[in-house]
Amino acid sequence: MHRYVAHFFPLVSESSSDKSSDRAPSTATEGFTDAGNSQPLAVQRHTAIVERVQAHGGVRVRELVREFGVSDMTIRRDLEALAERGLVKKVHGGAAAVSSPATDEPGFKAKSNLRRLEKDAIAGRAAGFVSPGSAIALSAGTTTWRLAKQLVAVPDITVVTNSIPVAEVLYPTAAALHRTVILTGGVRTPSDALVGPFAVSAIRSLNIDQLFLGVHGMSVERGFTTPNFLEAEIDQAFVESARSIFVLADHTKWDTIGLSTICALSDVDVLITNDALDPEARELIDAEIRELIVVEVVAADDESANG
Repeated sequence: MHRYVAHFFPLVSESSSDKSSDRAPSTATEGFTDAGNSQPLAVQRHTAIVERVQAHGGVRVRELVREFGVSDMTIRRDLEALAERGLVKKVHGGAAAVSSPATDEPGFKAKSNLRRLEKDAIAGRAAGFVSPGSAIALSAGTTTWRLAKQLVAVPDITVVTNSIPVAEVLYPTAAALHRTVILTGGVRTPSDALVGPFAVSAIRSLNIDQLFLGVHGMSVERGFTTPNFLEAEIDQAFVESARSIFVLADHTKWDTIGLSTICALSDVDVLITNDALDPEARELIDAEIRELIVVEVVAADDESANG
């Protein structure tokens, strides 16, 4: 029987997010060349790099090497110089947009192309906790969206979510696998989450076995946070309704603080993160959370920087 309860919105194609990193190289560098060697001048190259980071949320070293026709070491020096000026943030294999203010909320498309390897590894580990017959909740976020992709073959589960992309992933196979997908109503945010009093009220009336929560940031002082206070209300309702709480967060979320706190570190049962989280952070988290799971990420060239 087809069981689907939702206030559903028009579908947004996944392919637009997944393929954005495969676009042809930017033309931003055209004309930025030194007459002597045909390579972009450093200042012009820096400008183009910053523009690309701002447009896509991050860049890979190997992409920049190919685009500008310079060495790997030259690009790494460029990123180092830009990071020192506060224009980009260096990450493994490339650069990302600088840490945003507490109220800044990147769109779903921009975030979905960042750190894909890390998110896939985290999502894969989280999927192992889901069993047929359970009622789970997936909050909005690009890591929970990747978890949804790992759950498409799991039968006989009920999934509650306020994420349009998550529902889009799970809905097509819902009938065949006797899966119920419940998409809360509400107002749409830049991260494709549905928020508002109706959604909060609906979530609070539920009894959920497991919550898989995506977050904007985490710290000892402020706990798990989000830049959108309306999303914080939704996430808080999920936390109150769940018997077990799993947070899915890559290492870059550490010491990032959003406007609104969802819950304290100690409120969470399991945090799943990746192996780039530094030892000091692991020690601090271990003291607060019941279980810390660190997954290994095997990088292919420089994929982890932006993809």
